[in-house]
Amino acid sequence: MTDIRIFDTTLRDGEQSPGASLNHAEKLEIARQLEALGVDVIEAGFPITSQGDFDAVSAIAHELTKPIVCGLARCVPRDIDRAGEAVKHAKQGRIHVFCATSKIHREHKLKKAFEQIIELSQHSVEQARGYVEDVEFSPEDGSRTELNYLVDITAAVIEAGATTINIPDTVGYSVPEEYGHIFAYVREQLPIIDEKGIYLSSHCHNDLGLAVANSLSAMQNGARQIECTINGIGERAGNAALEEIVMAMRTRADYYEKYNTNIDISKLYPTSRMVSTLTGLQVQRNKALVGQNAFAHESGIHQDGMLKNRNTYEIMDPQTIGVPESKLVLGKHSGRHALGDRIKQLGYTIDDDTLNRVYETFKALADKKKDVFDEDIEAMIDTTLENAAPLWELVSFQVNSGSGVAPSATVTMRDSSGEEREDTETGDGPLDAIFSAVQKLTGVKVKLEDYNTRAVTGGKDAQGEATVQVNHHGRKVRGRGVSTDVIEAAANAYVAAINRIKTAEARKVAATTMGEDDPDVKAESP
Repeated sequence: MTDIRIFDTTLRDGEQSPGASLNHAEKLEIARQLEALGVDVIEAGFPITSQGDFDAVSAIAHELTKPIVCGLARCVPRDIDRAGEAVKHAKQGRIHVFCATSKIHREHKLKKAFEQIIELSQHSVEQARGYVEDVEFSPEDGSRTELNYLVDITAAVIEAGATTINIPDTVGYSVPEEYGHIFAYVREQLPIIDEKGIYLSSHCHNDLGLAVANSLSAMQNGARQIECTINGIGERAGNAALEEIVMAMRTRADYYEKYNTNIDISKLYPTSRMVSTLTGLQVQRNKALVGQNAFAHESGIHQDGMLKNRNTYEIMDPQTIGVPESKLVLGKHSGRHALGDRIKQLGYTIDDDTLNRVYETFKALADKKKDVFDEDIEAMIDTTLENAAPLWELVSFQVNSGSGVAPSATVTMRDSSGEEREDTETGDGPLDAIFSAVQKLTGVKVKLEDYNTRAVTGGKDAQGEATVQVNHHGRKVRGRGVSTDVIEAAANAYVAAINRIKTAEARKVAATTMGEDDPDVKAESP
């Protein structure tokens, strides 16, 4: 058997998905779940981009013991220094450096000759080796790089000390046969890869819907590490989906019989739900394995076949990946222990203080609705983590709206010192009036760019989840709120976004070495 390393980049490439945003507590929670899932490498972030990213990578490196904790860096000395500082306390630390190599990137982005790129890449790998022994190198846009150039730069960075070479399909351009050939060709031309035990890695984007197929083709042609994300989230159309890769190998073990991973497949579904809840990126209903319809059967013919033998229309048992046949329902008579046990089953590892705060929210919700479902619990945890240390808290609100009446809202808020303030504003509607009052009370001016609501669960007493995206001086910030009252949920979501902005400003003031002077840094990655 060949062990395939699963390199998860949910917290780096995944968080770069438009609309995704994670705070410190949420990143730690996902990292803990990825460790429990059994991933081999966690790319925890891009430390140079912000103090928040640096802090998250550092905290994950401090806490996690089983996986390799990796930080991303461009071939820029300060990037590499920042990544080295972030992972220096990891039990197993890695720095992942990258530099564009394709003709279009060389000529139009870097404006460098290939010889300059080789020299820059070698120096960067050598610098990274000063911090860690495990260094990964990626020739960005590798799948569109001339094969002879790809061989040359791979040989050069191996000589400089790289231990893993990732050949990314950065823009999702390759097709499986072509992408697999790249790996076979590089291995054939460079016997040193097998002689020294160098890991070849795939990193595929899904622009043509081929990310998983390309990743599996790379594996069959010598890649021993696959880079992927939970639910396939990532820039543009996303990355290869971890759960699809792992279950393709497991379900078709007859075809992929030589390959194995360390993933605990029973935790795939809970991990998918956690990432979806915390990032705010909903999983499409027909998504393979983890979508709502993945194991649903409506056709009469399918239902008849399922009743006779489930293997007629299901190629895997949903329970093996953690999909429950029935959902545990809690109510107002359920205690803290029952709630805590269910939270653990959902994959969260919250501390006692967080559990206490979730329990208080749970009791308040249980008084409003008869049954509290898994989705309600996940929403409560997300709201608690998002507002782990709120600078502002919504105390109460009252709206006045109707035909022929100018909508107005009176809002009371409490700041971190405990002081309460009240303001009344008018607006185009009740929500606009509430948002105006919140801006006046907090002193934070933002532009609302997106607002959505959805029912977390079914029934007339369902919780409503509201998400907002606001623009603050060019920075897009997400906020989420839940309540059985959708107006209250929207108000809480708006306050959550304001809190994220204030927290980020506080971090920026406190930071000593920052990457915010280069706002485009996140846009450049494998």
